[in-house]
Amino acid sequence: MLTSELLLPLTWRVPSLSAPCRVHEGLWAVGEETTAWARSRGLVFGDTDTSRLGRGRFERLACRLFPDAPQARVALFTRWLLWLFAFDDLRDETPFGGSATEVDALYEEMTRAVRRGSPRAGAGPLEITLAELWRETSGGMSGEWRRRFRIHLEWHRQGCVDEAVGRRTRALPSLEDYPRLRRRTNGPFMLDLVEPVLGVELPEPLVRTRAWQRLFDRVNDVTAWCNDVASYPHESGLGDSCNYVALAVGELELEPLTAITWVSERIEEGLAGMAEAAEALDSEPAWRELDPSVREEADRVVDTLLAVPRAQLDWLVESGRYSPMPDTSVPSPRRRMSVTLG
Repeated sequence: MLTSELLLPLTWRVPSLSAPCRVHEGLWAVGEETTAWARSRGLVFGDTDTSRLGRGRFERLACRLFPDAPQARVALFTRWLLWLFAFDDLRDETPFGGSATEVDALYEEMTRAVRRGSPRAGAGPLEITLAELWRETSGGMSGEWRRRFRIHLEWHRQGCVDEAVGRRTRALPSLEDYPRLRRRTNGPFMLDLVEPVLGVELPEPLVRTRAWQRLFDRVNDVTAWCNDVASYPHESGLGDSCNYVALAVGELELEPLTAITWVSERIEEGLAGMAEAAEALDSEPAWRELDPSVREEADRVVDTLLAVPRAQLDWLVESGRYSPMPDTSVPSPRRRMSVTLG
């Protein structure tokens, strides 16, 4: 059984996850378009099934999150997902990821490209595509939104650098500290993209409220921890212990399946925290003072954020990213894919 499938009981234990997501009617077109884009930009090579990035099928996540958004915007979000996971793969599966200096230097060049709006001469695919995505995304957004996005991009940079230091020194975070550190490496700026995809922008007084920040953090936590469960076999095979499941195995001295159950309980707590934060928005003055039309737009953003966990769970099960590499040496039309836990 794939570890991602061990998360499925959440869909009947947690009421907010009970209803499957609707899927955008342009799913297949978005998939074809974004796969071609990834190939043309040098992010994916050859047969898509030969790499974890190619097998990701990220359009299936984007089309669940935004079933009614313009297809071009859904494709844009899919390309952002491709960029984020391509950068993660560079950090996780190459020696580059163990050098804080190299991680920091590349991210510095990428953030400069964002500030300039264009990559430097001779830039690599990650820098070129980040500059392209930023130009396409930020054009209609205010200076306040762009500043907020860049702050979260900087959080991601610092989280990736800190993780590289931990990998080199083998200094693992404690279970208590891990959620705070993991929020940064999870790419918090991806949640900011909900607004340009939906074609709305939240007022700054609202996003500064405690309730909004709690909602933002809880959604980030839940997605990060679900990803940790799904990726645990792969990462443990690489000797990477900076994973919620791996830390529970080591610090609590649990068997892997028991550790996955322990993390799933934390995910349930995070889901409850999401619901509580969304309800708390109603008591925030910044929410109550919104014009009805603005509040309707803000509701769309909140509804999308609340839909993220179910969309992610369905995608984790469908995606080939967390499945073992198909054995093409055995010409069988049906192959049972499994993973070893531990």
